Amino acid sequence: MTDLASALRAKSFDANVDETRSAAPLFDALRTSFPEDLHRREATRIPHIRIQAFCDSSDIAAVIRSAAADRLMMRAHVTVHEGGIAAATSFYQGQPTPQLIVIESRSTPDAFLAQLDRLAEVCDAGTKVMAIGHANDVYFYRELTKRGVSDYLLAPVDPISFIAAISGIYSEPASGKLGQAYAFMGAKGGVGSSTIAHNMGWTIARQARSEVVIADLDLAFGTASLDFKLDAGQGVEEAIADATRLDEVLLDRLLTKCDDHLSLLRAPGVLDKCYDLAENAIDPLIELAQSNVPFLILDLPHVWNSWARKVLVSADDIIITAVPDLPNLRNAKGLISFLKQARPHDPPPKLILNQVGMPKRPEIKPADFAKAVQLELLACVPFDPHLFGKASNEGRMVAEVSANAPASKIFAELAGVISPQQRRQRKTPFNLGSMIKKMKFGSKSA
Repeated sequence: MTDLASALRAKSFDANVDETRSAAPLFDALRTSFPEDLHRREATRIPHIRIQAFCDSSDIAAVIRSAAADRLMMRAHVTVHEGGIAAATSFYQGQPTPQLIVIESRSTPDAFLAQLDRLAEVCDAGTKVMAIGHANDVYFYRELTKRGVSDYLLAPVDPISFIAAISGIYSEPASGKLGQAYAFMGAKGGVGSSTIAHNMGWTIARQARSEVVIADLDLAFGTASLDFKLDAGQGVEEAIADATRLDEVLLDRLLTKCDDHLSLLRAPGVLDKCYDLAENAIDPLIELAQSNVPFLILDLPHVWNSWARKVLVSADDIIITAVPDLPNLRNAKGLISFLKQARPHDPPPKLILNQVGMPKRPEIKPADFAKAVQLELLACVPFDPHLFGKASNEGRMVAEVSANAPASKIFAELAGVISPQQRRQRKTPFNLGSMIKKMKFGSKSA
């Protein structure tokens, strides 16, 4: 029988893992149910890979299917089989292996390792293996890492931790620098979503003193150039025209500097052609921008087509702007319901009510609006036509016109709420000693 350690090393299973790093996946598995796992989604990106899972239990199979439907897994192709490691070994006798095999087994550690040895004999070069088991045994974990298994998750496992583990297997050292993409969209046209997006981007850049890019995705009627007193440009259009040419150099050339830490990707703002985009047309631009700046503001038009829906669902955070009337309530309710279904493992979208308190206009009370859409209001921005009109006509932000205005203070507070990672400190490195003190590991079987 072929020794799995040598077989896996020969087949590029990443067996060369130092001890500190090898312990980290086990620690991750032990805190699968903790709320901080939500924060791990911030830098999670799954590449274009094929994943085939072979499960021993229906619970784990259901978790993997749920994870496969998550927005972060859109680029991966996932199939789930029953039968555990034995089924995987039989299946690959006549089939090529994918980039990643996930195996789950309820077997004892010794039986698990023996089954893994047999699986190694039918694995192709370059295939990685993630194991899910039910044994909390440090000896077993060390044997798995010796055999080149890329990660071990201790059951029970939840979808968020499963996705984070896959990301950890394929992530590069710089992946922690991935920025956040914030999608701003109005529940109805003319509710001020773009104005709020631009003011929020400007405020975050000022407060965080960190690079922010605003992408005006309303190619025909975008107002970002006007709000920053710039001419319309080909920034977004050229960036998405030929994704194969898009790189850091081209992106830097297309960005227009608005402030020390704020740049704009301008919309062309011309009507000489229709801007019919493919569903994935914006994806390369978003991925490249996120790999270069910590904050990406996506100013989405009030449209509902394949590419706009894809951008919205794929964003790290979503801010919906509405005014307190019945059409906005209906639209916001439908949009929020769709997003909760399309993004089951993400926090719900954030809701801002704008133009609140307009004289002589019948309004739905903010509390009633929030109750109807089943969300807490992030903020209520008061109706102030003089302030916002002056800022718009002069190509300035609201805080530049009046720093003490209620709306300016609201934007300052919102910047801290929407982008809390600017204040969050990174956790200290994993400490194996402290983990062992908290846990009681099983011993090696006699």
